[in-house]
Amino acid sequence: MTSTANFALPLVQPSQAQKHVTVNEALVRLDGLSQLVLASVDTVTPPLAADEGACYAVPTGAVNAWAGQGGKVAIFSNGGWIFVTPKTGWRGWVEDMSRAVHFDGSNWVQGALARSPNGAASGFHVLEIDHVLNAGATVSTIPFIPAHAMVFGVSGVVTDAITGTLTDWSLGTVSSAAQYGSGLGLSQGSYVKGTLSYPSTEYAPSGLVLTANGGDFAGGTVRLAVHYYALTIPQL
Repeated sequence: MTSTANFALPLVQPSQAQKHVTVNEALVRLDGLSQLVLASVDTVTPPLAADEGACYAVPTGAVNAWAGQGGKVAIFSNGGWIFVTPKTGWRGWVEDMSRAVHFDGSNWVQGALARSPNGAASGFHVLEIDHVLNAGATVSTIPFIPAHAMVFGVSGVVTDAITGTLTDWSLGTVSSAAQYGSGLGLSQGSYVKGTLSYPSTEYAPSGLVLTANGGDFAGGTVRLAVHYYALTIPQL
């Protein structure tokens, strides 16, 4: 054997010269792949300068130093890149998406808790937006909740104090104005934790509605996070 079975750590060979080179490369791979944190899974051009030990999932079509390495994990070490082929079931965290992923043998799948032999996945997700309030009695977000998402709740925090003539506000949907909370605060740091007794599923992309109580909105920003469950279909 010249390398280990799982992380492809290079093994020192009998009578090998400069054994420290092999040992150091093995340690670099182990340092990068255990508790795997991927800087990105969709960057096609390797960064000109990366932090020592930074890991990237190399997508198909990558160029320059990553050309021909699609599907592998690239680890930055000593000014260059070390490439390792991931195995089905590897799990990691993607920094630029703030999401957990697992490798299904071909792709890094987001948020999956279970997966069928043909790629049907079942997973929980959190989708977050910063919504700037316009003037008015009600304001609606963009339809950022995916179709067929089974929503369990919405949480949020006021990042810029809400201004206007209102006394408080409610968070909900077009059909239920206070579904996720009412009597909510206006000051920076005020928050909402709206958990549903029964999950709610929309069959088209949808958004949230903020309603001013006792007056109108004038301004402010609210950071909203939708907590939902989603299915993916099996592959052909």
